[in-house]
Amino acid sequence: MNRFMKFSIITIFPEMVNDYANVSIIARAISKKLISIKAHDLRSFAKDSHHTVDDRPYGGGFGMVLKPDIMHKAIQKVSGKKSKSAKRKQKVILLTPQGKKFNQTDAKKLSKMQNLIFVSGRYEGFDERIRSMVDDEFSIGDFILMGGELPALVMIEAISRFIPGVVGKFGSIVNESFADLNLAGENQLKSLLEYPQYTRPEILKIGAKKMKVPKVLLSGNHAKIVSWRFEEALKRTKKRRPDIL
Repeated sequence: MNRFMKFSIITIFPEMVNDYANVSIIARAISKKLISIKAHDLRSFAKDSHHTVDDRPYGGGFGMVLKPDIMHKAIQKVSGKKSKSAKRKQKVILLTPQGKKFNQTDAKKLSKMQNLIFVSGRYEGFDERIRSMVDDEFSIGDFILMGGELPALVMIEAISRFIPGVVGKFGSIVNESFADLNLAGENQLKSLLEYPQYTRPEILKIGAKKMKVPKVLLSGNHAKIVSWRFEEALKRTKKRRPDIL
């Protein structure tokens, strides 16, 4: 029996989410009932005629701030009434530059959940009280975007890849960059960048320059190939991302 995972995004731009859910591997995963992705329009929880979800900040300042009462209604509705055991398999996540920087380890851990609810902001930010309504806060990097929709979709794609059946061959995600290392029995080292990959043609000619596939990959010697990949992954990580070693 396939495992099913549900993703919900609270947003004022549901069309961004809907468009994403209709393409490529994600669309196939949805059609195979491995995951679901649903956008919930925050404005639908506002009762005034203008469907107002934001207001000016107390104390003055630029921009508009998302209202906590409207967000509370949305989170309560999307979370639903669940048993204690079901609630343990559900998390509400706030997307914010102030959150923990999301990584591959987080993606793997969150893939064990059954329901993830993403709170996506816009404008100047959130009323601070909204933080008390969520379980975790995440950022996808030290930069500012227009809103939380893209970070939510980035996280959903990374998490979905750990759901059996979403990616065609599970082995294709085992030795990726930032995955727990599974080369040459050296699994005490974690989070290396992925080793170099090659395909046909064996020799690529560009002008007078010839670029060849490393001979070891053509040798058919699996033990040597695994060893080479480990050494290349380690070398690449030391050069490009020594901070993760």
